[in-house]
Amino acid sequence: MKYSGNIQKLVTTLEQPVQYQLPIGNNMVPMNDLIGSQITLTYSGEINCIACGRKSSKSFSQGFCYPCFQSLAQCDSCIIKPEQCHYFEGTCREPAWGVQHCLQDHYVYLANSSGTKVGITRGTQLPTRWMDQGASQALPIFRVKNRLLSGLVEVAFKQHVADKTHWQRMLKGIPEVVDLAAKRDKLFAACADEIAAILKQHDSDAIIPLTDEPIVNIDYPVDEYPLKVKSYNFDKTPEISGILMGIKGQYLIFDSGVLNIRKFSGYNIHLQTS
Repeated sequence: MKYSGNIQKLVTTLEQPVQYQLPIGNNMVPMNDLIGSQITLTYSGEINCIACGRKSSKSFSQGFCYPCFQSLAQCDSCIIKPEQCHYFEGTCREPAWGVQHCLQDHYVYLANSSGTKVGITRGTQLPTRWMDQGASQALPIFRVKNRLLSGLVEVAFKQHVADKTHWQRMLKGIPEVVDLAAKRDKLFAACADEIAAILKQHDSDAIIPLTDEPIVNIDYPVDEYPLKVKSYNFDKTPEISGILMGIKGQYLIFDSGVLNIRKFSGYNIHLQTS
């Protein structure tokens, strides 16, 4: 089989295991079916911005050309640091986009990918966010009214728990099972004063603790995890070839290395299987 076109991040469906599709050109390639097969991915040298479509010599923020990177709200630094959301200051790059994406209910969650971490996401992105991060377990612990509030809560919690995934460790295997409900309760106690201080400036229902949510367990289609994690980069290695051993998060796991598909969104790729 052969496919060609610009790629986008892997599309996930929560099943056991997670089902993956790779958008490439006008095709959606069912990647689970290719596990165990020899695959060759060849970068043509062309990049198209995932927002405006213009040709770009370099990709910024996982798929954008430089003008879009500079102008779009989804490329602003507050996307990485939600506690710096400045919509309410009247300085959002795209107020309409901010209403649609930032002034919506967000969730603060605990996840176990390379160990326990705290994170935030819009309600519409659950459980996609967890699968993109390669989490094996996840648990929503707060529902909040907007992105800024979720960031403030996350800041309080990350004094006690990590807020980033150690991606190399995540790709080396399935993490030890964690009692996320017990972790939640300990963090609620440890951060009670900080949460109370945030609530003093907002309505009482702006931050709602979640104590009855079930833990979500996620299984990934991986035949074999690598002992050492070697990361591929299309800019340095235009042709990547190997047996697809599995998929976890946004990573294709080959017998010879791993490739972060999301990092290369907008790249024009030829995919061939045998």
